[in-house]
Amino acid sequence: MKKKNTPHKMQFPYNQRNLLIGWRALYFTPGEYKNNPAEPAEWNRGAYLVQGLGHCDACHTSRNMLGATVKDKELSGGLIPLQDWYAPSLTSNREAGLGQWDTADVVSLLNAGISNRGVVFGPMAQVVHDSLQYLTEADTHAMAVYLKSLATTGAPDDPNQVRTTESQSRTSYDNGAKIYDKHCKSCHGGSGQGVQPVYPPLANNQAINMEFSVNPVRMVLFGGFPPSTRLNPRPFGMPPFAYLLTDQDVADVVTYMRQSWGNRANAVSGADVAKYRTVPVD
Repeated sequence: MKKKNTPHKMQFPYNQRNLLIGWRALYFTPGEYKNNPAEPAEWNRGAYLVQGLGHCDACHTSRNMLGATVKDKELSGGLIPLQDWYAPSLTSNREAGLGQWDTADVVSLLNAGISNRGVVFGPMAQVVHDSLQYLTEADTHAMAVYLKSLATTGAPDDPNQVRTTESQSRTSYDNGAKIYDKHCKSCHGGSGQGVQPVYPPLANNQAINMEFSVNPVRMVLFGGFPPSTRLNPRPFGMPPFAYLLTDQDVADVVTYMRQSWGNRANAVSGADVAKYRTVPVD
């Protein structure tokens, strides 16, 4: 049976396809991947997958006002447009840089969605579910080798956030400890050690330690599941607490996690939490 295509609902100027001619002239450079002769074949295979077919820069690179990725900031992190998740830097060990991870844990994160060091969530869970879990073991290992080579000890620029005073931070920490003991301790442990690999550790967890606190805030608010994959078909999930905790409560418990068990991140304010309470999960 024939059926007419449904007309798109994009508004002006985004419905003007001819504008892509100018955009491509500004930002698209045709070419193909060239092997780096100084690196082994596996590294080059991983670089090809990350830079090309995996299009990791689509999320993990910040964009300019016209939606193009910013040159010289490849894979250095950025907010995902329209979704308000933060895709952390893959070049910084302070964020998602994997230099300090065992290769086996990186491989597990990419093809199962869980590992002994952390789990994927938000938009990355969909990437693993729909794509990465189907890679061959060799390709997944190659990506892990390349990603580990990118990591440095630095951190990207600190995004704008509301800063709390020292007294506010202390009060928030103390209240957060009580909330954590009541709602979080049973899964993540009294010392933030988690239960590997089903409940991720919060101690020494880059997602908790990042300067930008949006991801742990959103996880406390809305909860979530790692993706269901061949290697982890029935993932354990985290319940949402948006219905139970106020903005300040969420700020307090996230502050506690970010400043306990060796974590040294900044405190979170209730104003930062309020920005994300009404943002759609997907």
